[in-house]
Amino acid sequence: MIQDIAPDRLDNAFAARVPRGGDAVAYFDEDGRLYVRLREGRIGFPEGPDAACDGVVYLFSVNERAFFLAPQAAKITLPGYEYKSVRELRDQGQGKELFAAFTAWHLWRWYMDNRFCGRCGNPTRLHDIERALQCSRCGHVMYPRINPAVIVGVIKGDCLLITRYRTGYGHNALVAGFTEIGETAEQTVQREVMEETGIRVKNIRYYKSQPWGIAQDLLMGFFCEADGDGKIRMDENELKYAEWVRRDEIVLQPNDLSLTNEMMKRFKLGDCPA
Repeated sequence: MIQDIAPDRLDNAFAARVPRGGDAVAYFDEDGRLYVRLREGRIGFPEGPDAACDGVVYLFSVNERAFFLAPQAAKITLPGYEYKSVRELRDQGQGKELFAAFTAWHLWRWYMDNRFCGRCGNPTRLHDIERALQCSRCGHVMYPRINPAVIVGVIKGDCLLITRYRTGYGHNALVAGFTEIGETAEQTVQREVMEETGIRVKNIRYYKSQPWGIAQDLLMGFFCEADGDGKIRMDENELKYAEWVRRDEIVLQPNDLSLTNEMMKRFKLGDCPA
């Protein structure tokens, strides 16, 4: 999955740092596209003296290499670089640089969405001692937004419930959705499967989780079984496809980035956790 970058390691601890030679700077345009160079699937960030600008914000490090965020107004022109959306990078990039791009986008989106205080409307500023923004007037403190969501592998005998979204990502997927106020993750599983496909489920068990920066999500994967005949009543506003698919007929996504694809693959190979 995208976060599996070992032996490399993400260090997301807050620190007051300034760029050094070889450190990377993430430049985003107003539409959230990242300024990068692509070579054979590897993503290159502006780095060193060529990337220098005033007002950069430290984001995180991968191994000893620090990543910074350029101010929104900062512009840069480098040969071979162009702006790419994170969805384009998902299809073209790989490795630790792609994970860095997703995570940088997650933080860029949060900084952009919280330039002003939600309580009093005054500008926010960087907090001095933690990863937070603080209102310059009332002192209200805001932390990075993380949306809990579920990915659900629903099983009926030798079949898995495969879906495709009405809009957006075009490949095979599983039932997915955001946790609502007052819900447990298991209740989200039950509700989302029912809302999207009309199927009741039982024997819900947790599989694993995944950060997914381009939606500001923490994805939690669950497997469960259909409770009853498994008749599908698809929500056509959410999905364009929902079918029970035999394990040997499951078509996987074109890369191994997502928790969804890993769950489909494990079921396909007969290695689904009990």
